[in-house]
Amino acid sequence: MAEKTCTIINETGIHARAATNLVRTASQYTADISLEYKGKSINLKSILGVMSLGIPNDAVIKITAVGSDANEAIVALSDTMNHTGLAE
Repeated sequence: MAEKTCTIINETGIHARAATNLVRTASQYTADISLEYKGKSINLKSILGVMSLGIPNDAVIKITAVGSDANEAIVALSDTMNHTGLAE
């Protein structure tokens, strides 16, 4: 299992484009990947799940991956969030 906690720094939070980028990245891996916010956990490979959380700016989220490529998935998702200015 691998996990990462980060803070959303994008002023609009996780909006549709950011959610699409995260889902697209997560979907490249076989690991089960979850995103948790305010005690709710969703499948990060589901665009509707990500959007349903309504994650705003300054939110603290946790991404957890379980599976053979869990570490690689967490690194890729972290890179995606940093590259797009979504989180730090």
